[in-house]
Amino acid sequence: MIRSLLTPALKERLRQYYYLTRLHRPIGIFLLLWPTLWALWIASAGKPSWGVLAIFIAGVVLMRSAGCVINDYADRNIDPHVARTRERPMGTGKVAPREALILFVVLCLCAFGLVLLTNRLTVYLSVGALSLAVLYPFAKRYTHLPQVVLGMAFALAVPMAYAAQTGALNKLAWLIYVVTVVWAVIYDTMYAMADREDDLKIGVKSTAILFGEADRVILLVLQVLLFLGLFLVGRQAELGWPYDTAVGVAGLFALYQQFLIRRREPQGCLAAFINNHWLGLSVFVGIVISYSGLIGKT
Repeated sequence: MIRSLLTPALKERLRQYYYLTRLHRPIGIFLLLWPTLWALWIASAGKPSWGVLAIFIAGVVLMRSAGCVINDYADRNIDPHVARTRERPMGTGKVAPREALILFVVLCLCAFGLVLLTNRLTVYLSVGALSLAVLYPFAKRYTHLPQVVLGMAFALAVPMAYAAQTGALNKLAWLIYVVTVVWAVIYDTMYAMADREDDLKIGVKSTAILFGEADRVILLVLQVLLFLGLFLVGRQAELGWPYDTAVGVAGLFALYQQFLIRRREPQGCLAAFINNHWLGLSVFVGIVISYSGLIGKT
């Protein structure tokens, strides 16, 4: 029955929506997921509610997809002029602006439905997260700091997860939030470095353009701040040496990213961006092991 409803035209439409939401490129899901899981595990001392965990995993997929849709809607007249994005569904006209807006609203409503299963504080925080997610793609027209806006939007998943798990927020939750913002600025600047030449031509702003020739040095400084923040998280949460070891492994990935961007070549910058998945995963593994009780913390 279902197969008979999937006409060739409908299959093609669904395929274009699949590309529009970037589900074929899950790196954005992982970059949003890892800090969310850091927060859930720390908030619950290693024993998160399975219901909350399921809500946030699904929510991450939905909101990252929604973010991609609204980003492409905002950039529909820009993407055809950028080598890396010219084949996106809206850039090629295969998805109409009205369709994209409807899809965005549907995805947001689904995500909001999940948030309603949590508590009032989490719902309030979700409104801020949605507002920043909508603001991000338009921010690049007016400021060289859209990566900061993205970081603030992505990182709100941290206090949301904390609030959903505990019903309250504390200093540690906000410390993880700040760490996540810094990390997002780092990896999204690497991403923006790949498009810098095209962005300069069409007038799109980014931290990659703002930093100019000092980009690698500034990214190194931000990476130092990131790992200082991760160190403080470990101390406040009393995670012990398994976490410290995992953060050390994550530091090796950060150094490798510096190697990848050394020539500022688009391919290397994109590889560095994607490599952040392993950095986030390493930190999460350290948190899980620290709370597992399988290895002593001292």
